[in-house]
Amino acid sequence: MHSEVKNWRRWAVSSVAVVVLIALGATSCGFRRKAYENPITKDTQQPDKILYDKAVKDIEHGRYETARLTLNTLINTYDSSEFLAKAKLAIADSWFRQGGTEGNAQAEAEYKDFILFYPTMEEAAESQSRICEIHYNLMDKADRDPNNALRAEQECKTLITQFPNSKYARGAEQRLREIQELLAEAEMAAGDYYHNKGAFAAAANRLDGAVAQYPLFSRAAEALFEEADSYSRMGPRFRKDAGDAYAKIIRDYPLSTFAELAKKKLQDMEITIPEADPAAIARMKYEAANHPKSTTAEKAKELLKRGPDVRAAAKTGSPTMEPPKREVPRNIPVPSETAGFTGDVTVAPVTGTSALDTQPDARTGAAPTPAPTPAPAK
Repeated sequence: MHSEVKNWRRWAVSSVAVVVLIALGATSCGFRRKAYENPITKDTQQPDKILYDKAVKDIEHGRYETARLTLNTLINTYDSSEFLAKAKLAIADSWFRQGGTEGNAQAEAEYKDFILFYPTMEEAAESQSRICEIHYNLMDKADRDPNNALRAEQECKTLITQFPNSKYARGAEQRLREIQELLAEAEMAAGDYYHNKGAFAAAANRLDGAVAQYPLFSRAAEALFEEADSYSRMGPRFRKDAGDAYAKIIRDYPLSTFAELAKKKLQDMEITIPEADPAAIARMKYEAANHPKSTTAEKAKELLKRGPDVRAAAKTGSPTMEPPKREVPRNIPVPSETAGFTGDVTVAPVTGTSALDTQPDARTGAAPTPAPTPAPAK
C-alpha cells in the first residue's frame, strides 16, 4: 500500500512538471519578438536612420506608442529624409500590429494615406493588402452582419484592379473567393428560409441571385436544385424557369450529387438534357483533389472559432468582380417599355396672356369680370 501511494505521488509530481514545462514553453514563445517585415537594410549612421532603427526595435517588442513618437520625430525633423516613406509605412504597421478597434481603424487610415502619397512604390500594394486583411479578419459568420465581408470584398477587388502585377494579387484572389463563399452562403440561407416558409418566388429569386453572382459557390448546385423546385411549385407558367435551373446543374456542375437528380427531373418534364461543359468537369475535378477532408479535431476547432468557415471555398476560377445586382422576382410583371412618360422634361419661359393676367386677384375679394354675352342670331 505504501509503495502504491509512493508511485502515485511520483506520477503526480511528474505530471505537474510536464504541465509547467509546457506552460513555460508557451510563455517563452509569447516573449519571442516578431521581426519587422519592412526594415531598411542600408548600413549607415545617419541620424534619421538611427531613429528609424530604434522605432523598428520598439515595434518588434510591442512598444508601439514609443515607436510612433520616434517615427514622427524623424518625419518632422528630417523632412527631406530618404526614409520618410518607410517611416510613414512603419507607423501604419505599428497600428496594424497593435490591433483592436482603434488599432485597425488607425492602421487603415494610415495605409490609405501611404497609398495616396506613394502610389508607385511596391509597398503601396502591400498596404492595400493589409487593408483587405483587416476587414477579412473581422468577418463574422454567414448569419451575422455582412458589413466587414462586403468591405473586405471591396478592398480585395481594389487590390486586384489597381495592383494586378504585384505579388499580393494572387493571394487577394484566393481571399476574394473565400469572402464570396461567405456572401453566397448568406444568400443561400435566405433562399432556403423562404423555400421552407413556402415563399417560393422570393426563394427562387435569392437562390438564383446567389449562383448568378457567385458561380464558384461550393453549394451552387444545391441552390439551383432548390431554385428549380421553387419554380416547380409556382405553377405551369414557370415550367421553363425550373427546366433552365435543372439544365444549368448538369451543364455547369456535372460532378455534383445533384446532377443525376436534375437529369431525372428533366426526363420527367420531357426536356432535352444538355451536355456537360468540359471546362466545368476539369474545374470540379481540381477542386475535389485540392479539398482534403477535415478531421474531427479541425471540425471542432471551427465550431469554437469566431469567424466563418470558408474551407469549402474554391481554389481556382476567377472571382466575381462585378457589384451584386438585385433582380425582380419572376412572378412580378415587368412594365412595358412604352408605358408611362418617355419624353424629356424641359424648362421654358411662359409667353402670351392667360387668365392670371386678365382676371382680378381672387384674394382681394373682387368679383371676376363676366364674360361678354354673345349677340343673338338674326
